[in-house]
Amino acid sequence: MFPYHDENETLRPAYVTMAIIGLNVLAWLLVQGAGARMRVAASVCNLGLVPAELMRSVPPGTAFPLGDGDPACIVDPGRQPIHVLTSMFLHGSWMHLLGNMWFLWLFGNNIEDSMTRPRFVAFYLAVRNLAAALLQAVARRSRSVPMVGASGAISGVMGAYLLLYPRVRVFTLVPLGFIS
Repeated sequence: MFPYHDENETLRPAYVTMAIIGLNVLAWLLVQGAGARMRVAASVCNLGLVPAELMRSVPPGTAFPLGDGDPACIVDPGRQPIHVLTSMFLHGSWMHLLGNMWFLWLFGNNIEDSMTRPRFVAFYLAVRNLAAALLQAVARRSRSVPMVGASGAISGVMGAYLLLYPRVRVFTLVPLGFIS
């Protein structure tokens, strides 16, 4: 199922939602080289959230591969708590970025409209950084695969949408097959 429209009109422009989308796209273009393989790998290694690094469950210098043909990432000394924030603006592919930003645009504008803008920023950061990233880091404390993306925040926005607007109609496309 792919949602493409909802019947929930907003009263104010979604400036914060647009700014978050803009920051994610800028990070993809400038930091991740618009998907250039080595730039994506370097950004994920250097700015992604590695649960084992944050929880200090593996020794510094431990190498872990990202994938076939990609360089191995090395666990840095120290917790690198800033990666909790930087990882939410990185994505693994164009589809990862586009999917997250589409769902944020479709549902985030209504959640932003229901809150003040500063509350929406706090909510967005809290559901991604506290709820999603930190809970996953605690649950997978020895995992050395970096976490990137805004999926945790988007899930929180969609959950808020469901709670605030349980009866609003959301129009979706249902693909009947996949082309490979």
